[in-house]
Amino acid sequence: MNKALVIGTSFGGLEALKTIIPALPADFKLPILVVLHIGDHNNDSFVQYLNGISKLSIKEAEEKDEIKKGHVYFAPPNYHMMVEDDETISFSADLKVHHSRPSIDVLFESAAWTYKNRLVGVILTGLNQDGAYGLKTIKDYGGTTLVENPENAVASIMPKAALSETNVDFVLELDKISNKLIELSVQD
Repeated sequence: MNKALVIGTSFGGLEALKTIIPALPADFKLPILVVLHIGDHNNDSFVQYLNGISKLSIKEAEEKDEIKKGHVYFAPPNYHMMVEDDETISFSADLKVHHSRPSIDVLFESAAWTYKNRLVGVILTGLNQDGAYGLKTIKDYGGTTLVENPENAVASIMPKAALSETNVDFVLELDKISNKLIELSVQD
């Protein structure tokens, strides 16, 4: 049974996340960890907005947050977000990866090490290759991988990079992703 969901996105990601997260039910079974590349800007207004239109509890992650279902954790600006073995969140200010901090790869790799084959990884719209290697790591550990269809993504570079790096399980249109995530959240 899947235990967690990680999402990575960049350019166009605000709109993509506004499509996916509010469509998830209050009893959604997986915690969600998100890296959204927004440079040095904070997530506060977007997190508050999403909280207002979603059934899940949405927050900017904090050091040692316990990862719980029904919650969405956004990486804060300028810190890599990682999943620890005890299923808590930690941060690092290490060098940028693919010009990004937080890096999708860093989150995806640490989550894959912790959750192994019980992790779902999602790559959405974006303008760089961050996340492609991390998604491959998730797949290598037996997790489930999903990529937004690059043909219709706002920015196709990130989804295309993910598709070129690994053989993903699902390539879906943005408006079909929530239903697939709900389906994956209840599978044994």
